[in-house]
Amino acid sequence: MVRIKERYLLVKILYPDELGSRHDLPDIVVINQPTTDQLNPAALLRGIRAETASLFGDYGSGALEGGNLSIKYFSHATSTFILRISRSSYRLVWTALTFMNSIPVKNGKPCVFRVVHRMTIRRSLTLSVIYSENRTNRNAKLSWQT
Repeated sequence: MVRIKERYLLVKILYPDELGSRHDLPDIVVINQPTTDQLNPAALLRGIRAETASLFGDYGSGALEGGNLSIKYFSHATSTFILRISRSSYRLVWTALTFMNSIPVKNGKPCVFRVVHRMTIRRSLTLSVIYSENRTNRNAKLSWQT
């Protein structure tokens, strides 16, 4: 029996175009704002598949077919999500995320998709909790960045 090998990407959505727009808030709060409720996992997957198809053509589309791409965790409050990808095509998805420049909904805000970490599912869930907790306490050093 052969085990299917998968990778998980912990991705953070950042909003750098909003910098300097709110002088009463620190820049770290402005860039890490919550994501709109219009964005759901299905729309996000459609956007990632469309960007992969536009960058890599039929090869990129074929690499993501057959359940090779899914979202395991999505949080509007922290603007983070965990993608499950087959090990052979995680670099295609990472590249597509790098080239995406807006949220894949109607009239989506400009944003940056930052891949925080690539790992296994157990490690990704642990890091997503640590990452969201440390976003609230900016002075704490992330334990996995040592």
